Amino acid sequence: MDYRREAPELIRDFLSYHENIKGHSPRTVDEYYLDLRTFFRYINRSRGLCPDDVEFENISIKNVDVSLAGSIQLREVYDFLAFVSRERSSSKSGVYGLNASSRARKISALKSFYKYLTTKAHLLDINPVKDLDPPKQKKNLPRYLSLEESIMLLNSISGDNEERDYCIILLFLSCGLRISELTGLNIPDVHGDSIRVLGKGNKVRIVYLSDVCRKAIDDYLVIRNGKKSLDGNALFLSRLDRRLTSNGVHQMIKKRLLQAGLDPSLYSAHKLRHTSATLMLKNGVDVRVIQEVLGHEHLSTTEIYTHVENTEL
Repeated sequence: MDYRREAPELIRDFLSYHENIKGHSPRTVDEYYLDLRTFFRYINRSRGLCPDDVEFENISIKNVDVSLAGSIQLREVYDFLAFVSRERSSSKSGVYGLNASSRARKISALKSFYKYLTTKAHLLDINPVKDLDPPKQKKNLPRYLSLEESIMLLNSISGDNEERDYCIILLFLSCGLRISELTGLNIPDVHGDSIRVLGKGNKVRIVYLSDVCRKAIDDYLVIRNGKKSLDGNALFLSRLDRRLTSNGVHQMIKKRLLQAGLDPSLYSAHKLRHTSATLMLKNGVDVRVIQEVLGHEHLSTTEIYTHVENTEL
């Protein structure tokens, strides 16, 4: 998505600030744009600023400027949240009515946008969404594999790409990597008993490897070094010798879970990250150490794993 071409200047400057100054990933910036686009499409529709016969998805937001942004009232934001709660559908599920998590993301985008307009760009004196509260979200404890199930999963890996898949799943279970962090790994990122990981917001952290992880990487590198990658130094390659994609990792994990006799509909790469954190906590690792290993910016994100432990106790 090219917001530089589609977004009005006011929103374009905001998104550029987040991408180039705040260092947010292109995906995060795209999500900000989509949420703001939905909001101002709603404003144009509700205020009669566009023809009634124009489909919602075709409403232009080229008219968004400081004057329009500054005229927004808090009640309009609440009306918008009611709209997305009842009438908008999730592109993934097709179910109408966005859940609390999706609505909270839209609120976050709006609050960030108006904070930028008032405190960074100094284009507005009043922030109309300053006192806007996010919707209450149901806190679900993360699903994870037990130690026995984790070992069963690793032991069941065989056949094509055995060394690669074993290495990937072991890194998820031992180091708690995000899928984007794993697919972004390059051969030079491996340094003896550690790997250099590029996390959210382009933040780099060093993750240390166990002897088992180190051996798994060494075993895989014997095969990897015999291939000519079409994507430079990419560590994990697909069967076409290109950098392994997130979708490729998801499909591989579903396949390996099925081989291990585990339900592939219940687990994913992110659930393996949950497993890593939970097993660390169960084995006495301090929650602040887990925070550092996982690359969480806030401790509150990591503390959900303490709830898992407390529930079992």
